[in-house]
Amino acid sequence: MGLLKAATMTGVFVLAVAAGWLLSGPAGAQKADSQVPADWVEQIEKIFIRSEDCKQCHDRHYEEWKGAREQTPDLKTFGRVDAALLHGTSLESPIFRAVLGVWLQTNPTTDQKRQCLSCHVPSTTVFPQHVEKIATQVLAGKVQVEGIGCASCHLIHETSKDPAAPVPTFKLKPGKTLYGPYADPEENLVHPAAQSDLFRSVNFCASCHFDKVKDVTKRELPGEILQGTVCQDCHMEPSTGSSTSKRGSMTRAIGRHWFRGVVIPGVMLKNRNLQAEWMPRVDIEAARSGQAIQGTVLVRVGSLPHSFPDGDPVLKQFFVTITAKDAKGQVLASEVKRFGLPFEQIARGPFPEPFIKGGTTRRVPFSLAFKAGAAPANIEAMLTYALIPEPSPGLQEKYLATLAGEKERADAVKLIQEYSQPRVLTFRTKAL
Repeated sequence: MGLLKAATMTGVFVLAVAAGWLLSGPAGAQKADSQVPADWVEQIEKIFIRSEDCKQCHDRHYEEWKGAREQTPDLKTFGRVDAALLHGTSLESPIFRAVLGVWLQTNPTTDQKRQCLSCHVPSTTVFPQHVEKIATQVLAGKVQVEGIGCASCHLIHETSKDPAAPVPTFKLKPGKTLYGPYADPEENLVHPAAQSDLFRSVNFCASCHFDKVKDVTKRELPGEILQGTVCQDCHMEPSTGSSTSKRGSMTRAIGRHWFRGVVIPGVMLKNRNLQAEWMPRVDIEAARSGQAIQGTVLVRVGSLPHSFPDGDPVLKQFFVTITAKDAKGQVLASEVKRFGLPFEQIARGPFPEPFIKGGTTRRVPFSLAFKAGAAPANIEAMLTYALIPEPSPGLQEKYLATLAGEKERADAVKLIQEYSQPRVLTFRTKAL
């Protein structure tokens, strides 16, 4: 469900106990809390190598993925970090636990659970039989299996070309070979490496972030965001060096692995043209007819095949609020139009087109009635968004009842309120 996977890990990986690890399997692998993995976790980790093992040689990328390297204030000072949650927290973040917990109260089928978890835990596409166990661990806050780790992205070797394919569209190739962008990966004694052009394609990221482009099956569209710019150019901050711990090698172009989002001005807002194309705008067409104002709010998004905000393609909610006021600023009439799936409809059928999408104009009709004698002077349209749906009171109470104590319930309520609270994107006022 919810939270972001635009990923490309560079080059090659070397594991914790060298070449023998791949040959013998992760028999001694443990999480930091010293829990011994269950047999089914070990089964997964024979294919989906733990990122802690990759760290032994790929320490730079590991620390970026984990959020331990060069942390700037964006991930520490914001109470709610829109579009900047690390991929390394895809399974362990408190907000994912809360959202999954609420959604599970809608009684989804096993297939629907698998689809929900497939982006947060790509290994479920290979091991669908473990979906229920993983969900149980998430809700208990004692996750042993890894979510979006190194192997999750570097075992991807293609994406579906079928425009009617269910999402996500990535295809994993279980085995010892790990894929990346380099034509000449460094040889090592631990695992084979192979080049895949997919790692320089928007289709790679859009296999989970599928609302970000007009059509993920057409290479020419996602590959030409800004004269050939792809997701990785902005969300994997370009650098030079080595993808391994080998020092002194500064000849490769490499990308940072924290996949940071829109709260990073130096990364995302350095191009003024990008800002102009990226942010949605609203216009108003309106006319008074008797004791009512009728019209249309036009939400316009430029030609950039990108949508805003946040990387989650399923949970986002948008609200268009239309308000008529008199000359003194008093509200005479107001209406709110909501766009987005409620928890009860998520994964029940095809996902709808996102309300905000590059190269589109959404027309939102409205009609506001006001009392006789009122004199409307202007009309305002405001576009707001929330990162998750606000659950119905009954649904939220069912989820809270599953939690162990008052503190857990209070924390969950606070998270849900914070992430479901609308934030302003843009607005427009028009005189009548």
